[in-house]
Amino acid sequence: MLTRMSRIRRLPALLPLLLPLALAAPATAATAAAPPEPAARALAGITVRGSGAGHGHGLSQWGAQGAAIKGLDHRAILRFYYPGTTLGTASGVIRVRLTALRSDRLPVRAQRALTVGSVGKAARSLYRADPKATWWRAVPFGTTGQTRIQGSRDGRTWRGLTTLTGTVQFAAPNSVLTLREDDGDLTRYRGLLRLASDGEGHRDVVNVVALESYVRGVVPKEVPALWRRAAVQAQAVAARTYAVYERAHPQARQYDLCDTAACQVYGGASAEHPASDSAIASVPGRILTSDGAPIFAQFSASNGGWASAGDFAYLPAHLDPYDDATGNPYRGWTRTISAATIEAAYPLVGDLTGVTVLTRDGDGDADVPYRGRVVSLRLDGVQDGVPTQVTVSGSRFRSATGLPDSLFEITEQG
Repeated sequence: MLTRMSRIRRLPALLPLLLPLALAAPATAATAAAPPEPAARALAGITVRGSGAGHGHGLSQWGAQGAAIKGLDHRAILRFYYPGTTLGTASGVIRVRLTALRSDRLPVRAQRALTVGSVGKAARSLYRADPKATWWRAVPFGTTGQTRIQGSRDGRTWRGLTTLTGTVQFAAPNSVLTLREDDGDLTRYRGLLRLASDGEGHRDVVNVVALESYVRGVVPKEVPALWRRAAVQAQAVAARTYAVYERAHPQARQYDLCDTAACQVYGGASAEHPASDSAIASVPGRILTSDGAPIFAQFSASNGGWASAGDFAYLPAHLDPYDDATGNPYRGWTRTISAATIEAAYPLVGDLTGVTVLTRDGDGDADVPYRGRVVSLRLDGVQDGVPTQVTVSGSRFRSATGLPDSLFEITEQG
């Protein structure tokens, strides 16, 4: 048996015999060098066709309108979208973070009824302090949690009135407060306007408002107030339930929920409408419960014809025959997404060369396009001449590219 070294030493003696054979051997299909694979071509973008808008859990707002058009009352609509739940009642107040103020200054229009004070302490009449003031504001002062109260007669020049400690709030009993937002817009709010601390130095502007007043400021921002009454009533119950659930699971110590679509849209007293006010008043205090507790009453604009499963049994996946209501702009949409948009969202992909749907949730049938929402996609690309692959979730891809829903298919890449 030859050792490894002896085999190596004997190779030079064999080379003169093997070399002529190698040179003389004719090229065959097996021995010919394979041509290099062409480099993948970078894309300019993709075209996407889809249906629905939002996560698709729970109530479809356009579906509720479609159901109301077909004669269902609000109770039947709620049973359809939140099966297994029962009606209950709730009251109290809600604490809403107002996001239109990016700064931590709270400016409020002056009025005779306006008072200011620290929570739990006596409030002070601001009209008596300066009857000529047109605006008052609360401004954080120092590093010890103090707040300076300032007044202005022209909206530009501010004079200090007093300094308060703790959480400071403006109130106007039996009236509404007018808030000046960072962009100059004026919005009216019922209840209290509070400059509240998270306990770690950050402060938020918070509206502390009665539950029913809060719902009046939500419903017409979420659905048209002049929709079918049953659809508006169903939205009122869902919105009230969502708020009460968030109150039981607050987002922060100083507020329960926000005023944007990340929670549910709230426009204060400025958003109220007589038609939605009437619908809300017809279902006073009504909420949906499961096992005696308020449910997580999620809703979206449109489920595209198939509701998606949420985290609770009362949010199942199911066919929705009502979502195709006349006028629904989300039943069949097309979007073009540039490669630059995708590359900016996912820089590791480099130059985008392809997008492939990998998995779907399977919730759908022949009557609903694409047989389910996209769960994952693969992005192919080239980075410095090296092929790349990035796997992303359907929901994150939808958010990153601005698609209305993850119920879609890619119809063109080029």
